[in-house]
Amino acid sequence: MNGVFITIEGVEGCGKTTQLRYLSRHLTEMGHPVETTREPGGTPVAEAVRALLLDPAHTAMTPTTELLLYEAARAQHVSERIRPALEAGRIVLCDRFVDSTTAYQGGGRGMTWETLNRLHAIATEGLWPDLTILLDVAAEEGLQRVQGARSRDRIEGEPLAFHERVRQGFLRIASEEPERVRVVEGHLPVERVRERVTALVEEFLRSHEF
Repeated sequence: MNGVFITIEGVEGCGKTTQLRYLSRHLTEMGHPVETTREPGGTPVAEAVRALLLDPAHTAMTPTTELLLYEAARAQHVSERIRPALEAGRIVLCDRFVDSTTAYQGGGRGMTWETLNRLHAIATEGLWPDLTILLDVAAEEGLQRVQGARSRDRIEGEPLAFHERVRQGFLRIASEEPERVRVVEGHLPVERVRERVTALVEEFLRSHEF
């Protein structure tokens, strides 16, 4: 594949969507072909699964059901949207990917990372991000940012302790894969975060002659 796969990760309210929007516009202005998407979602099938996963009415959903639904949505997303865009030579920017599942279902729900990695490999057929930006924000601060903006979805409505475990899951991933995962302090002003994210991505693209 000739494209580049970049993901942005972090806890609820870390600013991923805002930074993805800035980055997409910046790269497009530089003349790069850009495909912007999200998880869960990105295709009609995956968006339908997203609605099911985030519906706060589904309080009886088990961790295993939740995990399998995330991976099912991902398999469709990779096959229908991400892989074709990469094969066409585009920069794919994705709001969440496998690291979110590892952090939320592994760190948050306590599922084994071995199980998660096996399912990731099946769902993605071995596709992995080239670069991941982790916007690190304290779990409590992130939840305060989303509070009041709209009603919380099923995941946002989990207790603070759950989101703190998720954050630690993300930080564990970053410590284990420092070459791929770059941590940016998400509590900084939005403009400072944007500058840092842009610099990291531009450096990566230059080093890979893209």
